[in-house]
Amino acid sequence: MKNVAKSRFLLALGLASAFQFSCQRQSSAPAASAPAAPAETTTGRNFSSASVAATIYEGIEFDMPKVKETKFPNYSVPITKYGAVGDGITKNTQAFEQAINDVAAKGGGHVIIPRGLWLTGPIVLKSNIDLHAEAGSMVIFSRDFNDYPLIKTSFEGLDTYRCQSPISGMNLENVAITGEGTFDGNGDAWRPVKKSKMTDAQWKTLTKTGVLSDDGKTWYPTEKSKKADAKDNFNVPNFKTKEEFEAVKDYLRPVLLSLVNCKTVLLDGPTFQNSPAWNLHPLMCQDIILRNLNVRNPWYSQNGDGLDLESCKNALVYNNTFDVGDDAICVKSGKDEDGRRRGVPTENVIVKNNVVYHGHGGFVVGSEMSGGVKNVHVSNCTFMGTDIGLRFKSTRGRGGVVENIWISNIDMINIPTQAISFNLFYGGNSPVLEEDQKAGTEARVEKPVPVTEKTPSFKNIWMRNITVSGADEAVALQGLPEMNLQNVNLENAYLKARRGISAVDATGIALKNVKVVTEKGPALTIHNSKDINVQGLTFNQTNEPAVKVLGPLTKNVKLNNKDFTSAATQISKGKDLGKAAVSMQ
Repeated sequence: MKNVAKSRFLLALGLASAFQFSCQRQSSAPAASAPAAPAETTTGRNFSSASVAATIYEGIEFDMPKVKETKFPNYSVPITKYGAVGDGITKNTQAFEQAINDVAAKGGGHVIIPRGLWLTGPIVLKSNIDLHAEAGSMVIFSRDFNDYPLIKTSFEGLDTYRCQSPISGMNLENVAITGEGTFDGNGDAWRPVKKSKMTDAQWKTLTKTGVLSDDGKTWYPTEKSKKADAKDNFNVPNFKTKEEFEAVKDYLRPVLLSLVNCKTVLLDGPTFQNSPAWNLHPLMCQDIILRNLNVRNPWYSQNGDGLDLESCKNALVYNNTFDVGDDAICVKSGKDEDGRRRGVPTENVIVKNNVVYHGHGGFVVGSEMSGGVKNVHVSNCTFMGTDIGLRFKSTRGRGGVVENIWISNIDMINIPTQAISFNLFYGGNSPVLEEDQKAGTEARVEKPVPVTEKTPSFKNIWMRNITVSGADEAVALQGLPEMNLQNVNLENAYLKARRGISAVDATGIALKNVKVVTEKGPALTIHNSKDINVQGLTFNQTNEPAVKVLGPLTKNVKLNNKDFTSAATQISKGKDLGKAAVSMQ
């Protein structure tokens, strides 16, 4: 009886959490164009057949292929045909499976999720299936860890074992998830939670179940989950056998949606929320469209990324809203040796018209980018309160090349750290340090090391029309001594921040028509960098020089005379600087 009571309590708690989370839903960004006339299906339901608006491909700086779009036969089956009950209590795993099999057997079409609360275990997609969640529908994934067996997969760029994802598909073609419904991953059942991220009342309620760390500062759902945390290697335990992973299975949180090696994919309309780990994870997919989505995780959710587009080719990400616990829109391509061995870059990506609320980063590249990233366009996005706005990160040992990134028309407000950040010494810390993190983890090491295949390279990045209204630091450009950050261009920017722009171990930096409004310190600091060209720099007057140039390796810094009323007092040169390192044009 005690076990029954406990099960009912956990079920009620999970449903209450899901209801509360769903009721906070933000409205999606407006669509780029009105949908075409709906097509009548065999069951009398309507589906939008809206295609990608031509404006999405406008202004792209590289040769962007038109992304192939999904098409489905005019056949549909509701999950209720196979006995699904929308009461939030009855588990409907078998009904989902049978409805998907039915539609697949007919050559494809639509699997309908009507209005209601649909509790289920994992959903496995098939080719030529559109999983359509109607308005008012909510799919709630089971809190029973036994529903999610261990499978071979990739997480955080490493080949490993994880629990099966609530929604998954592998080696599929022509697959979609559409509609206005909600998919809730019940992530609160899985995620460890730090006491520092909760109120006393929340912590008291949470700790009625689960177990605590030895120091009492972290909650775990089970003893198995706690057992693995001591062996954590960026959330991927360094085990060799499946049996070792099985012993800590509860710790191996799945991503909410896993699509691996799929072609012609559409996610259009639903809310994806409360994921156990990452929310949306397309891996090695081609021709993928993500639009009109509402992607949400609690702010305290560890590894609660919004979208991780990994080793994908030809992708459109537009008209979405993100409010998550980690990076929001993230581009990756594998980690270290596993990523280099895969050798599949993420390339040909358009990111337009997205809004990000909370998140560690608004638009992010890395840190798992060992397979490379190239040909990415980001424009017309708004970041409100993200820890960092535009975030590029990697570290020694990654390898990989990030190149040809174009970013424009970005608005940011209330950014707690850097509005624009390049960190090539990334050690895994959150931008806002938590109580168990130390800044020294990502301290810059002056001494160069040999350049090898393990050396990451970031180059050829253009940013223009950037507005920042409030940040701790405007721009931080930090490369490696042995592999400088190369050819970063910032044009037409208004940057209001407590501190200005810094460039360290960077080559080929160009600033044009950039206004920096700071509370303290210089507008621009240059250290051990070369081939710097600054034109049209404007700044507010402070008690310190507007520009500081430092470092024995600094050379060929070009400043514009017109930008200064008194160059002798507004430009500070370090004692270790070469005599010809700075010139006035």
